[in-house]
Amino acid sequence: MNEADTCRKLVVPKLQEAGWDDRPHAINEQRTFTDGRIVFVGGRARRGKQKRADYVLRYNPDFPIAVVEAKARYRHAADGLQQAKDYAEILGLKFAYATNGAEIVEFDYTTGIERMLDAFPSPDELWARQRAAEGLNDPLTAERLLTPSFPDRAKPLRYYQEIAVNRAVQAVLQGRKRILLTLCTGAGKTAVAFQISWKLWSARWNGKGVNRTPKVLFLADRNVLVDDPMAKDFSPFGDARHKIAGGIAVKSRDMYFAIYQSIARDENRPGLYREYPRDFFDLIIVDECHRGSARDDSNWREILEWFEPATQIGMTATPRREENVDTYTYFGDPLYEYSLAQGIADGFLAPYRVHRVITDYDAAGWRPSRGELDRYGREVPDNEYQTRDFERVVALRARTRAIARHLADFMAETDRMAKTIVFCVDQEHALEMRQALAELNADLVRDNPDYVCRVTADEGDIGRGHLSKFQDVETDTPVILTTSQLLTTGVDAPTCKNVVLARTVGSMPEFKQIIGRGTRLRPDYGKLAFNIIDYTGTATRMFADPAFDGEPVREAESVINEDGETIEEHEAEDVAPEPGDIPEGPEPPLGDPEPEPEPGPRKFYVDGGEVSVVRHLVYELDAEGKKLACRQLTDYTGDKVRTLYPNASELRSDWLDPERRAEIVEQLEEKGIDLDTLAEAVGKPEADPFDLLCHLAYNTPLRTRRERADRLLREQDAFLARFGPDARKVLDAVLEKYAEHGSAQFKLPDILEVPPFNEWGNVIEIARRFGGGKELRSAVTELQRLLYIA
Repeated sequence: MNEADTCRKLVVPKLQEAGWDDRPHAINEQRTFTDGRIVFVGGRARRGKQKRADYVLRYNPDFPIAVVEAKARYRHAADGLQQAKDYAEILGLKFAYATNGAEIVEFDYTTGIERMLDAFPSPDELWARQRAAEGLNDPLTAERLLTPSFPDRAKPLRYYQEIAVNRAVQAVLQGRKRILLTLCTGAGKTAVAFQISWKLWSARWNGKGVNRTPKVLFLADRNVLVDDPMAKDFSPFGDARHKIAGGIAVKSRDMYFAIYQSIARDENRPGLYREYPRDFFDLIIVDECHRGSARDDSNWREILEWFEPATQIGMTATPRREENVDTYTYFGDPLYEYSLAQGIADGFLAPYRVHRVITDYDAAGWRPSRGELDRYGREVPDNEYQTRDFERVVALRARTRAIARHLADFMAETDRMAKTIVFCVDQEHALEMRQALAELNADLVRDNPDYVCRVTADEGDIGRGHLSKFQDVETDTPVILTTSQLLTTGVDAPTCKNVVLARTVGSMPEFKQIIGRGTRLRPDYGKLAFNIIDYTGTATRMFADPAFDGEPVREAESVINEDGETIEEHEAEDVAPEPGDIPEGPEPPLGDPEPEPEPGPRKFYVDGGEVSVVRHLVYELDAEGKKLACRQLTDYTGDKVRTLYPNASELRSDWLDPERRAEIVEQLEEKGIDLDTLAEAVGKPEADPFDLLCHLAYNTPLRTRRERADRLLREQDAFLARFGPDARKVLDAVLEKYAEHGSAQFKLPDILEVPPFNEWGNVIEIARRFGGGKELRSAVTELQRLLYIA
């Protein structure tokens, strides 16, 4: 019995006997829980393998409790245990089972005990064991934990969202007052926040233990972060929703939304939050909680302290770092973490390519000539200005225009209608960048006046209108938005394909938020990956940080001139930044509204000069998304082959088996290695793939397919002499097809339907030359083996 037979005839009946069939949706058979990482093979995007469990067992539809892996009847049951444990750990489950239909092996994470069983435990038995292990002794608490989530068939929760929701709800029900969830940008934190609120609201949980629905406050620091969730994700709450605004403390609803600024204390008022009793809210969800409210010296911290009796859940995209340690001190260690690297590996988030573009001013610095005056007639202080100073201390129009020219050319080569966000130093810089990009795309602006727009605090409602259209997947324009601080967070732009850094970013949390603008996937709109185009060195520095959790991998280098034109491009050998390339910059303010510009010039404005782009580096995520590397495809292939096979003899042993050979090719493709593309990169399209891999991995001689075919004809007379003239004619033709086109020509019976084979009759007639179909197949298999014996 194979694995499918085992599942159908043995495993399912045993699960039914244990009572799992008596519960609705309890047995999830062949449960796929990831989408499969997107890799680029030969320049084409494809999905890697999805993770799929044979069975996920659920105590109720919203509460998975165990995973089962089945193996064929002739295999040992324990052969599937490691896979079951791996899946259980990913899915956050406490019980893992492996079975061959006769034997059952259990691993219980609550006790650490592995044991053999005759039958599966019942749902109630597993639930009782999990309740005992996790201290769910109160029947009401256990019942509330199983409260159904809001059913959304169009967008069901992903496995990690379900884990985050259930763990947070359990922590709340068990009385934990401070909870932190660390979910990368693009992972769907708002959906998690909504389901937590919905389950607790439906369960009628509250902090006072009375029979009423809870009062929930969703708190953030920007209107876009509360307006969108209130209107979209939280819409099932209907009239229970209310946004606190206008200085009025409404107290008659259940689901409240507010930004800190609208309820905080300032010089004109004591703080609207004080008009609510300290115990008014049962639950407060703090979105983007790393952005200031948890700091001891923050004006917003007093809001959280005022509502100290409430359970407070912080949500952030950034793991613990020095600059956000206050967040982790206040909320505690994360209850659950889901990283950018994991999101990309699972195929839920888009992989990315980083383009590091360097102007000569950024590479070597800029120094004014003696007595040089800016546009307002002021003498520019004699100093050597670096990237961190541009547009903060001195504004160089030539540099801005060179960046705009390079970006316009880049989009012309890739996609001029690709949604793009350009992050500038300040609102003024964003305005000048918008003007430069509009001039360089005058043909498109003529037909689409909103092709490029500025979205900053100064734009007000007009800017918000541009942003709304930019976010709409059905709207083509605006295509390019220039901004400074306003779009760093909270902007869900699923079709954004280019994230452009025209300013330094000193903070890792802010950097992650910025690149998060591109991590959403929309395959239905052609969005399978995105570009980070970095003119300041921020991305190179951040990706080189060991604490970053989703590194890009390949690097190419470009040089641009004063017109922003790329004049040289090649792959780089390392990613270490050169001195002067990536100066440290001050951390931009986070969370607060952009300050109004002070009257009069705030920096020096230099309108002359010429700027050249001297390098353009391109980094790519490897197929595993784990480390930063910028070696050639050939070096990368050699490393991956040696990982699979330490020496050439082991590779040859598997390559001789046509089935194993196909598996090797599939494994390489999952790592982004296409054999045809590789042969072209080496400049040897006629090389045999096996020889190509051995050459790159073990430095063996590189043979062509023709050389292998000729060698077989010379050295394997005994094999060829076993066949009559008619059969020998077929084998010679197969060998010639291989020499010309490769090992795909060994595929039977397909090759027998093309010339010259189809001239000798149909498949049955050709097989008769060998004594039958079995003998024909055996002969071709042996022919393949002999090709690779040396």
